[in-house]
Amino acid sequence: MNRLRYFLENQVFGVCTALGERLNFSASNIRMYFIYASFLTFGSPVIVYLAMAFWMEVSTHLRRHSSPTIWEF
Repeated sequence: MNRLRYFLENQVFGVCTALGERLNFSASNIRMYFIYASFLTFGSPVIVYLAMAFWMEVSTHLRRHSSPTIWEF
């Protein structure tokens, strides 16, 4: 079951997991609050989720290129 969860987290950006690790909350609680907030506000937290996913990808990309490998010279 954990393998399936980790596979899904890698495929759907892992925003809730990263946020949970930083704030020391359970990722499942963050997902549940995100779903509730999406229903109450007619989906506007989806924009916040996508912005966070974009920022995580950009920061990963910038971190990767701050110390290039020998093949990238």
